Amino acid sequence: MKGDSWLWVDSVAKVAEAMADMDQSSLIALDTEYDSLHYFREKLCLVQIRAAKRTYVLDPLNGIDLSFLRPYLANPRLLKITHAGDNDIRILKRDYGFEFNNLFDTQRAAHILGCRYLALSHIVGHYLGVEIKKSKEMQRSKWEIRPLSESQLKYAVQDTIFLADLYRQLDEKLCRQGMRDQAQKAFDGMTAVSWREKTLDMLGHRKIKGFDTLTKGQQERLKRLYRWRFKKAKQTNRAMFLILSDQEILSLSRADWQSGEELQSANLLPSDKASLYGSELGKTLYADG
Repeated sequence: MKGDSWLWVDSVAKVAEAMADMDQSSLIALDTEYDSLHYFREKLCLVQIRAAKRTYVLDPLNGIDLSFLRPYLANPRLLKITHAGDNDIRILKRDYGFEFNNLFDTQRAAHILGCRYLALSHIVGHYLGVEIKKSKEMQRSKWEIRPLSESQLKYAVQDTIFLADLYRQLDEKLCRQGMRDQAQKAFDGMTAVSWREKTLDMLGHRKIKGFDTLTKGQQERLKRLYRWRFKKAKQTNRAMFLILSDQEILSLSRADWQSGEELQSANLLPSDKASLYGSELGKTLYADG
């Protein structure tokens, strides 16, 4: 892999090494890995920073204080290069209150230039003539589990390696085509994004497959269960489908049960979920008679 030198940052000494490299750099590439599948609020699991010498893989889960990045991300003289960096910026702002200045996003630049396919692998192939493989399975892997596999680390580091060269190609083309000001407005807009917590879709229960097969009373039960599930997911920071799936709350809406004990015996849910949530589910549906 081109320029694949990297360092796992897990000590104060390695933080100092990363800072020394960034101090000597005119630009840095930035990427993150986070889990948005299993959590109600995305969980930040890795931050990757590529400076002049190498990529630094920073682990927000290992106790390293990432606040040292604050002056670099805010520095208007240091260029930050991202690819589809909107969510990276939102999450870093949410978790650390970082400010971002002087951004160049390769996906946004390629879009302005009329590129139809905006995946990093395609843009790198098109502009740099380099083939890289991006696995959806790897992207959705459990990034919070330690130790990370060699494949996960390679995937994480790879995302930063080509961004500087890609920036140079895209920036030159934007300038040649008189689109640099348009692109800059887009980049400035990205630095202003902020994280927003998920909000309840008040009609979301109606979008569940099978809703139209329910009676009016069952539809009302489904609405109550749907809203309970959202509240529980938010409270526990777990993905809604991990609390109860759509089909599970649909089955609960159809069935005739009125207590945690009846729910257990009806086998409508796995025993662990019936035991954990049975009382709350009963109160959700029947507390007001």
